[in-house]
Amino acid sequence: MKYVFFDAKTGLSGDMILGALLDLGIKPALFRSKMAGLKLPVRIEIKETDRSHFRGLKVDVHVKDHGSHARKWKDIAALIKKSDFSQTVKERGLAVFKNLFEAEAKVHGCRFEDTHLHEAGADDALIDVIGCAWLAEELAVGEFYCSPLNVGEGWIKTSHGVLPVPPPAVAELLKGVPVYSAHAKAELVTPTGAAIVKTLVKKFIPFPELIYGKIGYGAGSREIHGLPNILRVFYGDAARFSPDKQVYLIEATIDDSNPQVLASFMDRALELGALDVYLTPVVMKKNRLGTKLTLLAALDRIDGLITAVFRETSSIGVRYHPVERRALERTIKTIRLFGEPVGIKISTLGGEPVNVQPEFSDCLTVARKKGLPVKDVLRLALKEFSKKG
Repeated sequence: MKYVFFDAKTGLSGDMILGALLDLGIKPALFRSKMAGLKLPVRIEIKETDRSHFRGLKVDVHVKDHGSHARKWKDIAALIKKSDFSQTVKERGLAVFKNLFEAEAKVHGCRFEDTHLHEAGADDALIDVIGCAWLAEELAVGEFYCSPLNVGEGWIKTSHGVLPVPPPAVAELLKGVPVYSAHAKAELVTPTGAAIVKTLVKKFIPFPELIYGKIGYGAGSREIHGLPNILRVFYGDAARFSPDKQVYLIEATIDDSNPQVLASFMDRALELGALDVYLTPVVMKKNRLGTKLTLLAALDRIDGLITAVFRETSSIGVRYHPVERRALERTIKTIRLFGEPVGIKISTLGGEPVNVQPEFSDCLTVARKKGLPVKDVLRLALKEFSKKG
């Protein structure tokens, strides 16, 4: 299984996603032949171009009847369902369009079934959405990740008049997604692009530590002075991608809390997803003895953990900052000792085992049941694992 990471600092649209995925090695002729199965009156042009002196693959969908058809949900759904694409491609395409229709219905105050799409529901958008879903299947992409989205700023002309950036439908689609505005007075994220990543992306994260095999470059339609309107897609083996290698260190120094409360909070922090938690004795202002509480957590856990620190300890302030982390790959194998299951944690570096340890809690359970010293059970567990190869 493969992953893709969308590096969307300078724009994101449906045609940019198509161009970047095609640039990973899919033949344009094959793509055109597959899209012909939708039986739409379009001509697909694929060419290399440049944006601010950077190359990228540009996909243009020319509608032959010189007009885009407004479509309702039932029209989109019927067209996709009767196509010859796989069930996975159909489900992904329908999910993207469902999010688009829900966003449009919300911002226009319409019922879902009465909502129709103009730009996003046109024939070119159908190529963007179904084309993206088919390319993901062809490239065996199982996991999608994306950077926070640069939405741009300013005003755009639409069929509904002049609207602020991000336009209402894009703003609605990107609820819960990290966004910002930088470097361009232009619309950088389109409704189709927003719907695709909102639907397919597993996590939006800053550029992570990753190992990739290919990069695809998808060119947008805009020439923006000093800013290459290019979407980069990093592509590699999912097993070698870890979105959580960059983690956050959260600290609070406390000199007025009951030690029993802090001890209890350690268990609570682990329940809330902390990767590690520990307490350190420190000397604080006015020579007061205190305790430094330290938590290690992934980005999506820090808000909940900080809230818990304030609610469950006497701390009135915390510090947090990103830190880099390297961890060995780990697997758990299970053996049986005296009829009881005992997990064996195997840590590997470059595919080679460098550390093998029995799970202490499992060994402690066996020791108590059998009346044995836990150190003897740890030794027996390793011996049994070694015997089974």
